[in-house]
Formats: sequence, structure tokens, C-alpha cells
Amino acid sequence: MRVGIIGGGQLGRMLVQAGADLGIACTTLDPNADSPAARVGPAIVGAYDDADALASLAAEADVVTYEFENVPVAGVRALAERVPVHPGPASLEAGQDRLAEKHLFTEVGLPVPLYAEVEDLASLPEAIEAVGLPAVLKSRRLGYDGKGQVVIADAALAEDAWRRIGEVPALLEALVPFDQEVSILSVRGRDGEIRSWPLVENEHEEGILRRSFAPARGAEPPVQAAAEAHARAILERLDHVGVLAIELFRVGEELFGNEMAPRVHNSGHWTIEGAETSQFENHLRAICGLPLGETTVAGHAAMVNLIGGVPEAAEVLRLPGAHLHLYGKRPLPRRKVGHVTLRGDDPRSLWAKVLQVSELAADA
Repeated sequence: MRVGIIGGGQLGRMLVQAGADLGIACTTLDPNADSPAARVGPAIVGAYDDADALASLAAEADVVTYEFENVPVAGVRALAERVPVHPGPASLEAGQDRLAEKHLFTEVGLPVPLYAEVEDLASLPEAIEAVGLPAVLKSRRLGYDGKGQVVIADAALAEDAWRRIGEVPALLEALVPFDQEVSILSVRGRDGEIRSWPLVENEHEEGILRRSFAPARGAEPPVQAAAEAHARAILERLDHVGVLAIELFRVGEELFGNEMAPRVHNSGHWTIEGAETSQFENHLRAICGLPLGETTVAGHAAMVNLIGGVPEAAEVLRLPGAHLHLYGKRPLPRRKVGHVTLRGDDPRSLWAKVLQVSELAADA
């Protein structure tokens, strides 16, 4: 099989690496000639909406996928006339617009925080009246890693928040007093088979994922079952093929939908060494029509993102169960330049190692 991947970032890079182990030849498309994925496999340099570049990718692929959800939908629809694209355009459209996500979640029975649409500055006071404060103002599109999001605690600061998100269509969403931020990663094959990994506990700082832990502490079997049921409903509604990540707020045993990503996801990086089958391998298995792999975890696993700098490799690798993954990216503030996965037999000892790596990363 030959797989074309739109996007050459670290997710594309890890898909290429997983493909090599399966004998699947992957080619990426990215505007950057020195993208992380281009360092490990064949790459086409071009814009995501460049018709010639997309045609070149289609010529090199039996199936096409994407590593991020802000790919122009029109280009993907045109590409799908030449070669199968998984996940399909419906998943891509839903994952690009926070309002579309909210509608989808509601349709399948996944509760969402109270929210109101904000089309312009004039409609913001009405949204504040409906939702209350404090609340978070989120741009409907192009928001990730905390971008396009501003917390409003005082109505007097609403206009400033509107300017800070770029004065674009948005949602005002009530802040949820959650017990945990968690995510459910699931994969659906071409034949409709679905498998899910254990719920992942996530810790964010300044809107950026810093640490993930699986299985999520305190997530009892009924919560896992509820998350899997919501994921199944969304996967089937979209006829989604491949990995899907859904970010959730856990309040006791209740789950509220936050956002979704129709692709492999940062909170699933721990699966590379921590699960029977990684999210990257299972995504490729799914889109290529191969049998899905087991998603079980041996003991406990964690992931620490390396943001803005890389610690000394020897300091990380001397920790038992630690695995270093670097993306070949120039260190910059707030940029994800790598991650460390960790494994352990029990949550307490594993979390101690997570804190050690976090301290090393902070000093880098």
C-alpha cells in the first residue's frame, strides 16, 4: 500500500515511521521543504490547496489521509475524486468548526458546556447575558494550543477579548468546573470495526498539552464505557475511518464534550511504547483496510511534551521506561519539539518519573 499524507509535521513524521514498520510507503505534502516528515520519508513541497501538488500526491498514493484538520475542504473533496481519502470530508468539516462540533456532539447525545454563538462584537453582550461569566471566548476556526481563546471574567474586558481572538466568528462557552480533562482515542476500520484506547488524563498549561497519563486516574469503568459509546456514535455518524480523538471534561461520572480532532492526536503519543498498538499504526491499518490492532495497555503509560527546548538526552534516557522522541524542529517558545513516553507498573511511581521529566524539560 501507498499512503499520501497531507501535512508534514510531527504527526505526519510519526505516521511515516509507523508505515515503514508495516511496509507501507508514505509520502507527505507540506509547504515546508524541511518539514519533520520530510526528514524521514519522501515529500512533496507545495501548498495544501495547490491543485498540482495534490495531483502529485494522488499519483503517489492508494489512499490519502491528513495529519491536521485545517486542510482546505475543497481541496480534499477534489482529491477524493482521484483517490480514497480517509477520514472523509465530513469528518474534516466537523473538526474545523467549533460550532459544527457542538452541533454534532448534541446530535449524538454527548453533553456540551453552555455556549452561545458570537458573530460580531455587537452580539457579545447578549452571549454574556445567556452564558454568564467567567466564560471563554473561542474563535470558531483555526484555534489550537490555546490560540484563539480568551477567558472573560469581567464584562468590561469583553471588547479586548474580541480583539485578541482576531474579531472573527466565535463561541462564548461557560467554564466547566471539571475534575479532569480527559480524551478518548478510538479507531474505526473500513469494515466498521471500532476499538478504543483507555481514557487519557491530560494536563494543560497556557492552553498547551503538557502531560498525558493512561489509564486516566479515577476514571471508573462506567466512565470509560460512556466515553467509548460517545466515540462510537460520532464515528458512525460521520462514517469516519481512522483515528478520532475527542477531548472531554469529566465532572464526577459525567462527561462533557470539548473538542474533537479527526486524526491522530497529541494525547495519544503515549501509545507508541505504552499500548499494544500505537495510534499511528492503527490509523494506517484502518485507512488501508487492514485488521485493527489491540488497544490494551501494559500497566500504566504517560507522555511529557517537550515545549520550546530539549533536555539532555542522557538525563531522560537514564530513567527506566523512558523513550525520547524528537521531531527535528528548531526550538522556539511554545513550539512542540518532541516528547517523552514513560511506562510503569503503578501510577505513583510513574507519576514521579513524569515529574522528573517535566523538571528536565523546564530547565532545557
